Amino acid sequence: MTRHFKLVALLLTLILTLVACGGQAPAQPPAGEATTAPVASDPTAPQAQAPAAGVAQASRDLRFVVVSHGQASDPFWSVVKNGVDQAAADMGVTVEYQAPQTFDMVQMSQLIDAAVASGPDGLVVSIPDADALRASIESAVAAGIPVISMNSGSDVAQEFGLLTHVGQTEYEAGFGGGERMAAAGVTNALCVNQEVGNAGLDARCNGFTDAMSAAGGTVEVLAVDLANPTDSQQRISAALASNPDVNGVLTLGPTGAAPALAALEADGKLGSVQLATFDLSPEVLEAINAGNILFAIDQQQYLQGYLPIVLLTLYQTNLNTIANDVLMTGPGFVTADNAARVIELSRAGTR
Repeated sequence: MTRHFKLVALLLTLILTLVACGGQAPAQPPAGEATTAPVASDPTAPQAQAPAAGVAQASRDLRFVVVSHGQASDPFWSVVKNGVDQAAADMGVTVEYQAPQTFDMVQMSQLIDAAVASGPDGLVVSIPDADALRASIESAVAAGIPVISMNSGSDVAQEFGLLTHVGQTEYEAGFGGGERMAAAGVTNALCVNQEVGNAGLDARCNGFTDAMSAAGGTVEVLAVDLANPTDSQQRISAALASNPDVNGVLTLGPTGAAPALAALEADGKLGSVQLATFDLSPEVLEAINAGNILFAIDQQQYLQGYLPIVLLTLYQTNLNTIANDVLMTGPGFVTADNAARVIELSRAGTR
């Protein structure tokens, strides 16, 4: 068995283990900055002697496009892109990562349309707004391009005819966060939503609200501006001042957690108001380790970038598919008990 066959067998075993057991995959090495990672062809190298039917040989000319609603400069999406880049290198394929400059579904649909027109061997998309992106994604499927959704879109992936969805189901993740907040004594909470209209984020608040309601608590959804952290901090402070019964805040990502933490610090409410968040960033992890954030809901976004590229490569080279409509990468929870270890992995760009 060649080195390349061993690699692919190992990766396929990883995927099947995740499907069967819901376990976490080992972190991959940190990825470089390149958007694409083609493998150089060297006819004198030993791997050039592998059979033509081998995955490593067949993948050399494959090109995939990833279109997400999150920019690679965002602390969350930079980890997704690291996963994409590492998978491209490991699989020996070329991958292009694209995203609109802001949360813009018109621009995102245009990026998908352009990707389809370029005739890639596979497409990976996030689906924060199914209605806005439906036509573009369905045109990709109609063109015979294999498509996998990641991060958001678990509820429509099968309907759209996609191979699978890689991510977490957002309502259930929000519900789990609500249960943990209620167990910590929170009775009245804010759900801070930085992208109202993003179906995945709305589902997080809905699940959180239902869990808190089941425990006898209340939740108010507070909209903030993702691009204006100062205004976000002011809105959170104003909401806390107008409702002194609020004793818990859930944010839906690190960009929401930072202004929330700043608001609590400025208002002298750290400790009296519990703060939790979705997703990880170095700042979030340090705050958890310091006891200033109760927990973070971890969807393991590195896997959301990595696994679709592996799955598309195996589909194109070996016609492999998986039976799951959703390949779950979360939710998991990072607390003070495991934050120090996750901080180490975050520095490598994989968590």
